Amino acid sequence: MKKIVTILGARPQFVKAAVLSRVIAKYKEVEEVIIHTGQHYDANMSDIFFDEMEIPKPKYNLAINGMSHGAMTGQMLIDIESILMKESPDLVVVYGDTNSTLAGSLAAKKMNIKVVHVEAGLRSFNMKMPEEINRILTDRISDLLLCPTDTAIENLQKEGFTNFPAKMVKCGDIMKDAVEFYGKISAEKSSIISRLKLVPNEFVLATIHRQENTDNLEKLKEIFEGLQLISKEKQVVMPLHPRTKAILTNHQLNYGVQIIDPVGYFDMLELLKKCNLVVTDSGGLQKEAFFNKKHCIIAREETEWVELVANGFAKIVGSDKEKMLGVFNNFQDSTANFEMDLFGENVGEKIYEEINKML
Repeated sequence: MKKIVTILGARPQFVKAAVLSRVIAKYKEVEEVIIHTGQHYDANMSDIFFDEMEIPKPKYNLAINGMSHGAMTGQMLIDIESILMKESPDLVVVYGDTNSTLAGSLAAKKMNIKVVHVEAGLRSFNMKMPEEINRILTDRISDLLLCPTDTAIENLQKEGFTNFPAKMVKCGDIMKDAVEFYGKISAEKSSIISRLKLVPNEFVLATIHRQENTDNLEKLKEIFEGLQLISKEKQVVMPLHPRTKAILTNHQLNYGVQIIDPVGYFDMLELLKKCNLVVTDSGGLQKEAFFNKKHCIIAREETEWVELVANGFAKIVGSDKEKMLGVFNNFQDSTANFEMDLFGENVGEKIYEEINKML
């Protein structure tokens, strides 16, 4: 039986991997070994996803976290290499743009193991973002580039990938499969709306965790001041990333936003279903908002998901609090058509089919 190693480290990767793992288990043709680097180590950001989504438990948990980017990536590279030597897989699957993604692809490529990059070709064109560096380098050494959109394919073509020995395939966004599948059962699994006594459509869901925001105190203050302005119109609920929480606590910042601990995937789906709209700097949540027919205010200077902005489903505001409030008010009157097909169908099956061709 052919063997693949899947490398995960962060919440969005658990969600995406759940889809592909389910397809792999259905066909019983391939053995999947999961390595969890430990990059997201909070139990609510890691363990709960494997439990809730019934992802096969990782065979290896490296518990690598709380280090600088270089130290973390280097330690992951060392540990993953040693596991790959032991497991001898036919190929390695990596997702997205984290340090885990880059370390996994580097370790595999240096051992002449094929690399499959799910969510290839995305670009923010902001080289100050660690994620941008990770995704560019991972794409360049991958053998199979599974792109979610036409824009992602075009980005790779402009960078000369037609001249490289790599296969590019537009397969759609695997997160769409996850939202559709788990969205049908999240209401049975989650009681967060009643537990927090939230009124449907009367609250805004917000998340902030990007380094470009959390490491810049002025930007962070401005974003939270924007959320405070919105909170005068609608309640703002924020599952707070541990890094952001530590910064707010250290600087004694309190803006009247309802802070809650990080939540599991079913809770997040219910919050998405029932919220008025989303404010975030997360790439994944921008799409999850769209899949749940919600507008999104992007607290960044750019987005990889340009289709959402081009079609009026999302708006970039950076850290401008007045712009944030203005966009919030404009979205209250929007009649956008969320039925538009931007991200494909049956993506997990398409990805599995392409991986099978590589084995």
